[in-house]
Amino acid sequence: MGGIAFGPFVIDPSASRLVRDGRAIRLRPQAFRVLEVLVEHTGQVLSYDELMAHAWRGVVVSHHTVDVTVAEVRKALGEYGGWLRHRSREGYGFEVPRSSEQVRVGWHFWGLRTREGFEKALRCFQSAAEEDPADFRVHEGQAACYMMLAAYGIGPGRDLQPAFAEALRRAERQAGNTPELRCIRGQGLHMFERRLDEAEAEFSQALRDRPTLALAHIGMTTLYATLGRLDAALESVERAREIDPLLPALPATEVSVRVWRREFDIAAELGARAVALQPYVLLGRVFYAEALEYCGRADEALTQFHLTATLFGDVPWLRALEGGCLARMGRRQEAQAILDELDSRRGTDYVDSYAMAVCRASLGDPTGAFAELDRAVDENCVSLYAIDVDPKADRFRADRRWVRLRTRLHAPRLAVVPSSTKR
Repeated sequence: MGGIAFGPFVIDPSASRLVRDGRAIRLRPQAFRVLEVLVEHTGQVLSYDELMAHAWRGVVVSHHTVDVTVAEVRKALGEYGGWLRHRSREGYGFEVPRSSEQVRVGWHFWGLRTREGFEKALRCFQSAAEEDPADFRVHEGQAACYMMLAAYGIGPGRDLQPAFAEALRRAERQAGNTPELRCIRGQGLHMFERRLDEAEAEFSQALRDRPTLALAHIGMTTLYATLGRLDAALESVERAREIDPLLPALPATEVSVRVWRREFDIAAELGARAVALQPYVLLGRVFYAEALEYCGRADEALTQFHLTATLFGDVPWLRALEGGCLARMGRRQEAQAILDELDSRRGTDYVDSYAMAVCRASLGDPTGAFAELDRAVDENCVSLYAIDVDPKADRFRADRRWVRLRTRLHAPRLAVVPSSTKR
Protein backbone atom coordinates (compact mmCIF):
# COMPACT_ATOMS: atom_id res chain seq x y z
CA MET A 1 0.00 0.00 0.00
CA GLY A 2 1.37 3.41 -0.97
CA GLY A 3 0.92 6.49 1.14
CA ILE A 4 2.59 8.76 3.65
CA ALA A 5 4.26 6.91 6.52
CA PHE A 6 5.07 8.32 9.96
CA GLY A 7 5.67 6.41 13.17
CA PRO A 8 3.47 3.29 13.09
CA PHE A 9 0.95 5.02 10.79
CA VAL A 10 0.32 5.22 7.06
CA ILE A 11 -1.95 7.79 5.47
CA ASP A 12 -3.62 6.27 2.42
CA PRO A 13 -4.86 9.26 0.38
CA SER A 14 -6.48 7.11 -2.32
CA ALA A 15 -8.81 5.51 0.23
CA SER A 16 -8.94 8.48 2.62
CA ARG A 17 -8.00 6.34 5.56
CA LEU A 18 -5.45 6.20 8.36
CA VAL A 19 -3.84 2.82 9.05
CA ARG A 20 -1.87 1.77 12.12
CA ASP A 21 0.01 -1.54 12.14
CA GLY A 22 -2.23 -2.82 9.35
CA ARG A 23 -5.52 -1.77 10.98
CA ALA A 24 -7.66 1.13 9.78
CA ILE A 25 -8.46 3.82 12.34
CA ARG A 26 -11.87 5.44 12.16
CA LEU A 27 -11.62 9.13 11.33
CA ARG A 28 -14.18 11.53 9.88
CA PRO A 29 -13.35 12.68 6.33
CA GLN A 30 -12.74 16.25 7.51
CA ALA A 31 -10.46 15.10 10.33
CA PHE A 32 -8.59 12.88 7.89
CA ARG A 33 -8.09 15.85 5.57
CA VAL A 34 -6.72 17.95 8.44
CA LEU A 35 -4.24 15.21 9.34
CA GLU A 36 -3.20 14.80 5.71
CA VAL A 37 -2.56 18.52 5.33
CA LEU A 38 -0.58 18.81 8.56
CA VAL A 39 1.58 15.79 7.72
CA GLU A 40 2.19 17.11 4.20
CA HIS A 41 3.48 20.31 5.83
CA THR A 42 5.61 18.57 8.47
CA GLY A 43 7.85 21.03 10.25
CA GLN A 44 5.71 24.04 9.36
CA VAL A 45 3.13 25.91 11.42
CA LEU A 46 -0.13 26.52 9.57
CA SER A 47 -2.34 29.37 10.68
CA TYR A 48 -6.07 28.91 11.09
CA ASP A 49 -6.61 30.63 7.75
CA GLU A 50 -4.07 28.37 6.05
CA LEU A 51 -5.69 25.27 7.54
CA MET A 52 -9.07 26.40 6.29
CA ALA A 53 -7.62 27.04 2.83
CA HIS A 54 -6.02 23.60 2.60
CA ALA A 55 -8.17 21.31 4.73
CA TRP A 56 -11.57 22.99 4.32
CA ARG A 57 -10.76 24.05 0.75
CA GLY A 58 -11.44 27.68 1.44
CA VAL A 59 -14.64 27.25 3.42
CA VAL A 60 -14.55 29.58 6.42
CA VAL A 61 -15.24 27.88 9.75
CA SER A 62 -14.78 29.03 13.31
CA HIS A 63 -11.52 28.64 15.16
CA HIS A 64 -13.43 26.42 17.58
CA THR A 65 -14.33 24.05 14.73
CA VAL A 66 -10.68 23.85 13.74
CA ASP A 67 -9.65 23.18 17.36
CA VAL A 68 -12.26 20.44 17.79
CA THR A 69 -11.25 18.75 14.54
CA VAL A 70 -7.56 18.85 15.43
CA ALA A 71 -8.39 17.42 18.86
CA GLU A 72 -10.15 14.54 17.11
CA VAL A 73 -7.03 13.90 15.04
CA ARG A 74 -4.80 14.04 18.10
CA LYS A 75 -7.00 11.47 19.86
CA ALA A 76 -6.82 9.16 16.85
CA LEU A 77 -3.02 9.28 16.99
CA GLY A 78 -3.05 8.09 20.59
CA GLU A 79 0.36 8.28 22.22
CA TYR A 80 1.68 9.97 19.08
CA GLY A 81 -0.78 12.84 19.44
CA GLY A 82 1.99 14.99 20.90
CA TRP A 83 3.54 15.18 17.44
CA LEU A 84 0.68 17.52 16.56
CA ARG A 85 1.66 20.82 18.18
CA HIS A 86 -0.36 23.96 18.83
CA ARG A 87 1.37 27.32 18.77
CA SER A 88 -0.64 29.98 20.56
CA ARG A 89 -1.80 32.75 18.18
CA GLU A 90 0.03 31.01 15.32
CA GLY A 91 -1.75 27.78 14.51
CA TYR A 92 -0.96 24.09 14.28
CA GLY A 93 2.02 22.10 13.07
CA PHE A 94 3.09 18.49 12.75
CA GLU A 95 6.58 17.76 14.07
CA VAL A 96 8.35 14.41 13.99
CA PRO A 97 10.78 14.27 16.95
CA ARG A 98 14.45 14.79 16.11
CA SER A 99 15.14 11.46 17.78
CA SER A 100 13.16 9.45 15.22
CA GLU A 101 16.12 8.28 13.17
CA GLN A 102 17.97 7.10 16.28
CA VAL A 103 14.83 5.30 17.45
CA ARG A 104 14.46 3.59 14.08
CA VAL A 105 18.09 2.42 14.13
CA GLY A 106 17.74 1.34 17.77
CA TRP A 107 14.83 -0.96 17.00
CA HIS A 108 16.77 -2.37 14.06
CA PHE A 109 19.63 -3.35 16.36
CA TRP A 110 17.19 -4.66 18.97
CA GLY A 111 15.66 -6.89 16.32
CA LEU A 112 18.98 -8.65 15.76
CA ARG A 113 18.45 -10.34 19.15
CA THR A 114 22.14 -10.60 20.00
CA ARG A 115 24.16 -9.16 22.86
CA GLU A 116 25.86 -6.73 20.49
CA GLY A 117 22.49 -5.80 19.01
CA PHE A 118 20.87 -5.09 22.37
CA GLU A 119 23.87 -3.06 23.55
CA LYS A 120 23.98 -1.02 20.32
CA ALA A 121 20.22 -0.49 20.53
CA LEU A 122 20.54 0.74 24.10
CA ARG A 123 23.21 3.24 23.05
CA CYS A 124 20.93 4.49 20.25
CA PHE A 125 18.00 4.95 22.61
CA GLN A 126 20.17 6.64 25.22
CA SER A 127 21.55 9.03 22.61
CA ALA A 128 18.03 9.74 21.39
CA ALA A 129 16.90 10.40 24.97
CA GLU A 130 19.61 13.02 25.35
CA GLU A 131 18.47 14.64 22.12
CA ASP A 132 14.75 14.53 22.86
CA PRO A 133 13.85 13.33 26.39
CA ALA A 134 10.18 14.10 25.74
CA ASP A 135 9.91 11.35 23.11
CA PHE A 136 8.31 8.41 24.92
CA ARG A 137 9.67 5.99 22.33
CA VAL A 138 13.27 6.39 23.51
CA HIS A 139 12.31 5.29 27.03
CA GLU A 140 10.15 2.46 25.68
CA GLY A 141 13.16 1.25 23.71
CA GLN A 142 15.43 1.46 26.74
CA ALA A 143 13.00 -0.59 28.83
CA ALA A 144 12.78 -3.22 26.08
CA CYS A 145 16.59 -3.42 25.92
CA TYR A 146 17.00 -3.88 29.66
CA MET A 147 14.39 -6.63 29.61
CA MET A 148 16.10 -8.50 26.79
CA LEU A 149 19.55 -8.16 28.36
CA ALA A 150 18.08 -9.94 31.39
CA ALA A 151 16.08 -12.48 29.37
CA TYR A 152 19.16 -13.48 27.37
CA GLY A 153 21.25 -13.90 30.52
CA ILE A 154 23.57 -11.04 29.59
CA GLY A 155 23.13 -9.40 32.98
CA PRO A 156 21.44 -10.25 36.28
CA GLY A 157 17.90 -9.06 36.84
CA ARG A 158 19.00 -7.57 40.16
CA ASP A 159 21.13 -5.01 38.31
CA LEU A 160 18.93 -4.47 35.25
CA GLN A 161 15.56 -4.12 36.97
CA PRO A 162 16.01 -0.60 38.40
CA ALA A 163 17.05 0.81 35.00
CA PHE A 164 14.16 -1.04 33.37
CA ALA A 165 11.70 0.36 35.88
CA GLU A 166 12.90 3.94 35.46
CA ALA A 167 12.75 3.77 31.66
CA LEU A 168 9.25 2.29 31.79
CA ARG A 169 8.14 4.94 34.28
CA ARG A 170 9.28 7.71 31.96
CA ALA A 171 7.62 6.18 28.92
CA GLU A 172 4.31 5.75 30.75
CA ARG A 173 4.47 9.26 32.12
CA GLN A 174 4.62 10.62 28.57
CA ALA A 175 2.44 8.14 26.67
CA GLY A 176 0.10 6.60 29.23
CA ASN A 177 -0.79 2.91 29.14
CA THR A 178 -0.34 1.96 25.50
CA PRO A 179 -0.77 -1.73 24.64
CA GLU A 180 2.97 -1.98 23.89
CA LEU A 181 3.89 -0.46 27.25
CA ARG A 182 1.41 -2.72 29.02
CA CYS A 183 3.16 -5.64 27.36
CA ILE A 184 6.56 -4.44 28.60
CA ARG A 185 5.09 -3.84 32.06
CA GLY A 186 3.67 -7.37 32.06
CA GLN A 187 7.11 -8.75 31.25
CA GLY A 188 8.61 -6.80 34.12
CA LEU A 189 5.97 -7.94 36.59
CA HIS A 190 6.50 -11.52 35.46
CA MET A 191 10.26 -11.81 35.01
CA PHE A 192 11.60 -9.33 37.55
CA GLU A 193 8.96 -9.19 40.26
CA ARG A 194 7.10 -12.51 39.97
CA ARG A 195 3.77 -10.80 40.51
CA LEU A 196 2.10 -13.25 38.18
CA ASP A 197 -1.57 -12.29 38.55
CA GLU A 198 -0.77 -8.65 37.82
CA ALA A 199 1.37 -9.65 34.84
CA GLU A 200 -1.49 -11.68 33.37
CA ALA A 201 -3.84 -8.72 33.86
CA GLU A 202 -1.47 -6.43 31.94
CA PHE A 203 -1.09 -8.85 29.02
CA SER A 204 -4.86 -9.41 28.93
CA GLN A 205 -5.59 -5.70 28.89
CA ALA A 206 -2.98 -5.13 26.17
CA LEU A 207 -4.74 -7.71 24.01
CA ARG A 208 -8.14 -6.19 24.70
CA ASP A 209 -6.78 -2.83 23.62
CA ARG A 210 -4.96 -4.26 20.59
CA PRO A 211 -5.94 -7.84 19.72
CA THR A 212 -3.32 -7.98 16.97
CA LEU A 213 -0.36 -7.40 19.32
CA ALA A 214 1.41 -10.72 18.76
CA LEU A 215 4.17 -9.97 21.29
CA ALA A 216 1.54 -9.87 24.04
CA HIS A 217 0.67 -13.47 23.18
CA ILE A 218 4.37 -14.36 23.37
CA GLY A 219 4.55 -12.72 26.80
CA MET A 220 1.45 -14.60 27.88
CA THR A 221 3.01 -17.86 26.67
CA THR A 222 6.03 -17.55 28.94
CA LEU A 223 3.78 -16.52 31.83
CA TYR A 224 1.60 -19.60 31.32
CA ALA A 225 4.77 -21.72 31.42
CA THR A 226 5.68 -20.26 34.81
CA LEU A 227 2.18 -21.10 36.01
CA GLY A 228 2.45 -24.65 34.65
CA ARG A 229 -0.46 -24.03 32.25
CA LEU A 230 1.22 -25.64 29.25
CA ASP A 231 -1.96 -26.23 27.24
CA ALA A 232 -2.73 -22.54 27.52
CA ALA A 233 0.87 -21.75 26.57
CA LEU A 234 0.53 -23.76 23.37
CA GLU A 235 -2.79 -22.07 22.55
CA SER A 236 -1.15 -18.68 23.07
CA VAL A 237 1.61 -19.59 20.62
CA GLU A 238 -1.02 -20.51 18.05
CA ARG A 239 -2.78 -17.18 18.51
CA ALA A 240 0.52 -15.36 17.94
CA ARG A 241 1.04 -17.39 14.74
CA GLU A 242 -2.40 -16.45 13.43
CA ILE A 243 -1.50 -12.78 13.84
CA ASP A 244 2.09 -12.83 12.58
CA PRO A 245 3.48 -16.17 11.35
CA LEU A 246 6.89 -14.55 10.68
CA LEU A 247 7.27 -12.95 14.12
CA PRO A 248 11.00 -13.42 14.98
CA ALA A 249 10.25 -14.55 18.54
CA LEU A 250 7.68 -17.15 17.46
CA PRO A 251 9.83 -20.15 16.37
CA ALA A 252 11.99 -20.20 19.51
CA THR A 253 8.93 -19.75 21.74
CA GLU A 254 7.11 -22.61 20.06
CA VAL A 255 10.11 -24.94 20.45
CA SER A 256 10.42 -23.98 24.12
CA VAL A 257 6.77 -24.84 24.78
CA ARG A 258 7.18 -28.25 23.13
CA VAL A 259 10.29 -28.90 25.26
CA TRP A 260 8.44 -27.92 28.42
CA ARG A 261 5.57 -30.24 27.40
CA ARG A 262 8.11 -33.07 27.01
CA GLU A 263 7.17 -33.39 23.33
CA PHE A 264 10.80 -33.72 22.40
CA ASP A 265 10.47 -35.24 18.93
CA ILE A 266 8.12 -32.43 17.88
CA ALA A 267 10.44 -29.89 19.51
CA ALA A 268 13.44 -31.22 17.59
CA GLU A 269 11.58 -31.08 14.29
CA LEU A 270 10.36 -27.55 14.97
CA GLY A 271 13.81 -26.58 16.24
CA ALA A 272 15.42 -27.52 12.94
CA ARG A 273 12.93 -25.28 11.14
CA ALA A 274 13.43 -22.48 13.67
CA VAL A 275 17.20 -22.49 13.18
CA ALA A 276 16.79 -22.53 9.40
CA LEU A 277 14.36 -19.61 9.56
CA GLN A 278 16.10 -17.59 12.30
CA PRO A 279 19.73 -18.80 12.44
CA TYR A 280 20.87 -15.96 14.70
CA VAL A 281 18.19 -16.20 17.38
CA LEU A 282 20.14 -17.48 20.37
CA LEU A 283 17.27 -19.01 22.33
CA GLY A 284 15.98 -20.87 19.28
CA ARG A 285 19.31 -22.66 18.98
CA VAL A 286 19.43 -23.42 22.70
CA PHE A 287 15.99 -25.01 22.78
CA TYR A 288 16.74 -26.95 19.59
CA ALA A 289 19.92 -28.37 21.14
CA GLU A 290 18.04 -29.33 24.31
CA ALA A 291 15.33 -31.06 22.29
CA LEU A 292 17.94 -33.08 20.38
CA GLU A 293 19.53 -34.26 23.61
CA TYR A 294 16.21 -35.23 25.17
CA CYS A 295 15.47 -37.21 22.00
CA GLY A 296 18.62 -39.24 22.59
CA ARG A 297 20.55 -37.52 19.78
CA ALA A 298 23.42 -36.47 22.04
CA ASP A 299 26.07 -36.04 19.33
CA GLU A 300 23.81 -33.72 17.34
CA ALA A 301 22.89 -31.86 20.52
CA LEU A 302 26.54 -31.33 21.41
CA THR A 303 27.21 -29.99 17.91
CA GLN A 304 24.39 -27.48 18.36
CA PHE A 305 25.48 -26.47 21.86
CA HIS A 306 29.05 -25.94 20.64
CA LEU A 307 27.94 -24.03 17.54
CA THR A 308 25.66 -21.80 19.62
CA ALA A 309 28.42 -21.06 22.15
CA THR A 310 30.75 -20.24 19.24
CA LEU A 311 28.30 -18.03 17.36
CA PHE A 312 27.44 -16.12 20.53
CA GLY A 313 30.82 -16.13 22.22
CA ASP A 314 29.97 -12.97 24.13
CA VAL A 315 27.25 -14.81 26.10
CA PRO A 316 29.29 -16.99 28.52
CA TRP A 317 26.53 -19.17 29.99
CA LEU A 318 26.10 -20.97 26.67
CA ARG A 319 29.40 -22.69 27.36
CA ALA A 320 27.94 -24.02 30.60
CA LEU A 321 25.19 -25.77 28.63
CA GLU A 322 27.82 -27.25 26.34
CA GLY A 323 29.76 -28.39 29.39
CA GLY A 324 26.68 -30.02 30.87
CA CYS A 325 26.08 -31.94 27.64
CA LEU A 326 29.69 -33.12 27.60
CA ALA A 327 29.40 -34.30 31.22
CA ARG A 328 26.23 -36.26 30.49
CA MET A 329 28.04 -37.93 27.58
CA GLY A 330 30.79 -39.04 29.96
CA ARG A 331 33.34 -36.49 28.76
CA ARG A 332 33.87 -35.16 32.24
CA GLN A 333 37.37 -33.77 31.80
CA GLU A 334 36.26 -31.50 28.96
CA ALA A 335 33.19 -30.45 30.93
CA GLN A 336 35.28 -29.64 34.01
CA ALA A 337 37.64 -27.54 31.88
CA ILE A 338 34.68 -25.46 30.66
CA LEU A 339 33.39 -25.05 34.21
CA ASP A 340 36.81 -23.91 35.42
CA GLU A 341 37.06 -21.46 32.53
CA LEU A 342 33.66 -19.96 33.36
CA ASP A 343 34.52 -19.68 37.04
CA SER A 344 37.58 -17.66 36.08
CA ARG A 345 35.54 -15.47 33.72
CA ARG A 346 33.24 -14.46 36.53
CA GLY A 347 35.85 -11.96 37.60
CA THR A 348 35.09 -9.86 34.51
CA ASP A 349 31.88 -11.26 32.96
CA TYR A 350 28.44 -12.11 34.21
CA VAL A 351 27.72 -15.83 33.89
CA ASP A 352 24.13 -16.98 34.43
CA SER A 353 24.07 -19.08 37.59
CA TYR A 354 21.20 -21.33 36.49
CA ALA A 355 23.27 -22.62 33.56
CA MET A 356 26.22 -23.10 35.90
CA ALA A 357 23.97 -25.10 38.26
CA VAL A 358 22.98 -27.43 35.43
CA CYS A 359 26.62 -27.96 34.52
CA ARG A 360 27.66 -28.69 38.11
CA ALA A 361 24.77 -31.11 38.59
CA SER A 362 25.78 -32.96 35.41
CA LEU A 363 29.26 -33.33 36.86
CA GLY A 364 27.81 -34.95 40.00
CA ASP A 365 28.07 -31.94 42.33
CA PRO A 366 24.57 -31.37 43.74
CA THR A 367 25.83 -29.19 46.59
CA GLY A 368 27.63 -26.92 44.15
CA ALA A 369 24.57 -26.93 41.91
CA PHE A 370 22.24 -25.76 44.70
CA ALA A 371 24.76 -23.10 45.70
CA GLU A 372 24.52 -21.85 42.11
CA LEU A 373 20.72 -21.95 42.24
CA ASP A 374 20.72 -19.91 45.44
CA ARG A 375 23.04 -17.46 43.75
CA ALA A 376 20.67 -17.31 40.77
CA VAL A 377 17.79 -16.40 43.08
CA ASP A 378 19.92 -13.75 44.78
CA GLU A 379 20.83 -12.30 41.39
CA ASN A 380 17.18 -12.43 40.28
CA CYS A 381 18.13 -14.40 37.17
CA VAL A 382 15.33 -14.19 34.63
CA SER A 383 16.33 -17.64 33.32
CA LEU A 384 14.60 -19.18 36.36
CA TYR A 385 11.11 -18.22 35.16
CA ALA A 386 10.31 -21.68 33.74
CA ILE A 387 12.19 -23.79 36.28
CA ASP A 388 9.02 -25.58 37.40
CA VAL A 389 8.49 -27.02 33.89
CA ASP A 390 12.04 -27.00 32.53
CA PRO A 391 13.41 -30.55 32.02
CA LYS A 392 16.87 -29.26 32.97
CA ALA A 393 15.55 -28.85 36.52
CA ASP A 394 14.34 -32.46 36.79
CA ARG A 395 17.68 -33.42 38.34
CA PHE A 396 17.01 -31.04 41.26
CA ARG A 397 13.44 -31.91 42.20
CA ALA A 398 14.14 -35.01 44.31
CA ASP A 399 16.64 -33.13 46.47
CA ARG A 400 15.37 -32.01 49.88
CA ARG A 401 16.72 -28.51 49.13
CA TRP A 402 14.29 -28.06 46.25
CA VAL A 403 11.30 -26.97 48.35
CA ARG A 404 13.31 -24.29 50.13
CA LEU A 405 14.68 -23.05 46.80
CA ARG A 406 11.22 -22.80 45.24
CA THR A 407 9.90 -20.98 48.29
CA ARG A 408 12.66 -18.38 47.88
CA LEU A 409 12.18 -18.19 44.14
CA HIS A 410 8.42 -17.68 44.14
CA ALA A 411 8.37 -15.10 46.89
CA PRO A 412 7.32 -11.85 45.17
CA ARG A 413 10.16 -9.41 44.80
CA LEU A 414 10.10 -5.89 46.18
CA ALA A 415 8.12 -3.88 43.66
CA VAL A 416 10.35 -1.68 41.52
CA VAL A 417 8.03 -1.29 38.54
CA PRO A 418 5.47 1.20 39.92
CA SER A 419 1.77 0.96 39.36
CA SER A 420 0.87 3.45 36.69
CA THR A 421 -1.23 6.42 37.66
CA LYS A 422 -2.81 6.48 34.20
CA ARG A 423 -5.46 3.79 33.95
